[in-house]
Amino acid sequence: MKSIVRKSLNFLFVFFCLNAQAEIWLPSILSDNMVLQQKSEATIWGWTTVPNEEIVVTGSWNNKSIAVKAYQGIWSLKLPTPIAGGPYKITIKGHEKHVLKNVLIGEVWLCSGQSNMEWTPSNGIDNAAEEIKNSTYSNIRFFTVPKHTSNYPQDNSYGEWKESSPETMKNFSAIGYFFGRKLHKKLGIPIGLINSSWGGTNIEVWIPKDVIKQAPALIKSMEKVSEQSWWPHYEGVAYNAMIYPLKNFNIAGTIWYQGESNRTNAAYYHQAFSMMINSWRDDWKKDFPFYFAEIAPFNYNSKTNIEAALIREAQLKTMQTVKNTGMVVTNDIGNLKNIHPSNKQEVGRRLALWAMAKTYGVKNIGFSSPIFKSLKIENKKAIITFDFVGEGLKLKGKEAKEFFIAGEDRKFYPAKAKIKGDKVELRSNKVKKPVAVRFAFTETAQPNLYNSYGLPAAAFRTDNWKE
Repeated sequence: MKSIVRKSLNFLFVFFCLNAQAEIWLPSILSDNMVLQQKSEATIWGWTTVPNEEIVVTGSWNNKSIAVKAYQGIWSLKLPTPIAGGPYKITIKGHEKHVLKNVLIGEVWLCSGQSNMEWTPSNGIDNAAEEIKNSTYSNIRFFTVPKHTSNYPQDNSYGEWKESSPETMKNFSAIGYFFGRKLHKKLGIPIGLINSSWGGTNIEVWIPKDVIKQAPALIKSMEKVSEQSWWPHYEGVAYNAMIYPLKNFNIAGTIWYQGESNRTNAAYYHQAFSMMINSWRDDWKKDFPFYFAEIAPFNYNSKTNIEAALIREAQLKTMQTVKNTGMVVTNDIGNLKNIHPSNKQEVGRRLALWAMAKTYGVKNIGFSSPIFKSLKIENKKAIITFDFVGEGLKLKGKEAKEFFIAGEDRKFYPAKAKIKGDKVELRSNKVKKPVAVRFAFTETAQPNLYNSYGLPAAAFRTDNWKE
């Protein structure tokens, strides 16, 4: 697949040929209607045909000017931003002047992953017509990075900032929109959302190639991922074209939904996912929060029925080992016949709960699903303890589903469960001496255990058996 833009100087040459009148220009992410991260130093950068001229940038919020001299036609400076507000103007002056209009200051989030993040209201979501009709929010802004690839990191990518409206929202990431809308309503400030996602992509295409080269086993594992003509397959090619051009644009954090395409090399997903998060943070030079959705139940008809469960296990491990991350559990809102569940509202809301609690310090809200903490064997019982239970574990229904226990023969049998606060006691007449427990550890599992905040318990296993 050909890249939309060429690397560095080649890009400049093409731009000159196509745009002979433009003598000072900016990357597309810096444009009218954008949102800049509040109370930060926003990087303003671009190019000029006058190699060493002075560029002066002024924000209308304080009318203070910042100047820098271009070097070989390239320039960049830091513009301090105030507390959330606007709209403002930003003026860029050299041998000509550009004015960026309708600029807001607020919180900016990057939304990335594969098709469940890319999925728009027009593709089909719950209550789509009503959601689209009511989507006019002048202080929520969208920027969509078009799907394209490159073998080398790019300096720019196409796209434009747009205000949220029925016409723009219907073609934007639904999860991104519902996440941003929840933050906007709760925090009362402008929200900028950058959607850079591509359905079907494996995680390796979003990781810098030089980073993946440090893990030869990971490159080898990519051979297990099926190659398709309608989405990229090779390491780094989406990162180069769709993430790297954004790295100078300050963000508050990232939300992510991906994993289905890595089921065939799930054993390496934790390593790859951790590498990707850390490499992006290296690019932005900040350990920004990274919140992600666990893949939902779906009938993949795999031979083992646990490939997707292994991805969920890797996602949970990532949350537990990589700082400043959080995971949304979706095992109660999946669709076994549709890999694109239509309840995008709840996924966006649950992601926003993490951001509100852990990034913005909103108090007294439940944000995490119940997470397995410990296993204790007492006689014929297996006693499971969970973290993040709130006021206690709850069932939706009369009996707990998807709990299994096994003895030394490694054969799992359905277990009867008794809920006691933050604990679940498990028994089976077929297991006299339990040694291992699994909960919702199949690709199609739809359990019914929740905390007092109404968030479903995350799948887990206490064994590491291959079967």
